[in-house]
Amino acid sequence: MSVPVPQAPPGQPKKAATAAWIGSALEYYDFFIYGSAAALIFPEVFFDESDPATATLLSLATFGVAYAARPIGALFLGHFGDRLGRKKIMVFTLILMGVSTFLIGCLPTRDQVGTLAPVLLVLCRVLQGISAAGEQASANSMTLEHAPPHRRGFFTSFTLSGTQGGQLLATLVFIPVAALPEEQLLSWGWRVPFWMSIAVAVVGYVIRRKLEETPAFEQQAAAEGVVKLPLAVLMREHWADVLRVIAGALVASVSTIFTVWALSYATSDSVGMSRSSMLWVGALANLVALAAIPLWATLSDRIGRRPVYLIGAAGSAVTMFLYLWAISTGSYPLTLLLGIVAFGVVYSAANGVWPSLYGEMFSTRVRLSGMAIGTQIGFAVAGFAVTFAAQIAGPDGDNWSAVALFTAALCVPPVVAALSARETAKVPTELLGERGPRNVTQPEKVTA
Repeated sequence: MSVPVPQAPPGQPKKAATAAWIGSALEYYDFFIYGSAAALIFPEVFFDESDPATATLLSLATFGVAYAARPIGALFLGHFGDRLGRKKIMVFTLILMGVSTFLIGCLPTRDQVGTLAPVLLVLCRVLQGISAAGEQASANSMTLEHAPPHRRGFFTSFTLSGTQGGQLLATLVFIPVAALPEEQLLSWGWRVPFWMSIAVAVVGYVIRRKLEETPAFEQQAAAEGVVKLPLAVLMREHWADVLRVIAGALVASVSTIFTVWALSYATSDSVGMSRSSMLWVGALANLVALAAIPLWATLSDRIGRRPVYLIGAAGSAVTMFLYLWAISTGSYPLTLLLGIVAFGVVYSAANGVWPSLYGEMFSTRVRLSGMAIGTQIGFAVAGFAVTFAAQIAGPDGDNWSAVALFTAALCVPPVVAALSARETAKVPTELLGERGPRNVTQPEKVTA
């Protein structure tokens, strides 16, 4: 029989949500300034500029490298998060991201050290990916397990609104940088946003060091002990949910295509929009998303996770097609409008609900592992979606309709995952992830 989880101390759910929001914003500021630089700067700084098409393809591939590293990071960070607690992982991931991003701003260019430059870039990008692998899963677990049972959707959405805040901040920082004269931009200007990330380590530590561990995790550790091998339990009891999360996480392809490939396409010679104007599209879309995400999440607390998530996943397949079409017309007002609708409003439905939808599939003892491994495998595919899009777009990089169809196809598995999942919005926190009576044997647990 499951024992009800004690209520978190007054104010702790808000404190946990705030820590998740600010931490994710700082973390994903670092992550997304790389995306902007990979589309606009790195092809000329780190790769052979005599072949622009290949340089762009290689630069976008380095963006995907972090996503390839994320499943590996998820295995380790998920394991330790379910054994040591959510708080320790949240602090570690912020420090790692801050340091690795600062180092990118210090790297020598291809003109200075030759092929060593892109090698060092990839190594730093791998560290970014390992950090991101644990950030969202630990922050989501922390907020979900602190939240009142009837408001889990709302509180867990703060992690994702934080990522949108970080993406907005990254875009706003890059707007004046992109407006610099070409010589200054390519010599020192692009480095400034990366150097600013050193604040991540300091601010993240100050915010998160006093955050209390969740009542659900402490109860689990005190009553049964923590699981010795979370991955073994996860694969035995929750393998179908892990597959659902992997499939659902493919919806992140909408974000990477919007943020990186569409930016590169719109500023290419075939379309000719300015860097600054397209960065403003992303900035305004993210500003709208900051408001839309908690609203969608609140709706999911009332009507359920699945219907809201399906609106976002299925709707994104349509609106991304319209957004890329708008770019192809060269009409900036149309591009701005559809960019806000596609990314700021529709995609936010899936983006704001997946933290609760995925997290509620797992029990406390393997929640961080389940979310980390499932999401990061799916996100790895989403990260390389940018590289695939660059190839699908053809030698001239202007076959937008093929990219739109490719993005729509990647929205199908998330729809299937949501349709096959259980509705958990009204399930008590202590019963989440439970399939019935279970016996906890001594070899599976270790005292906290």
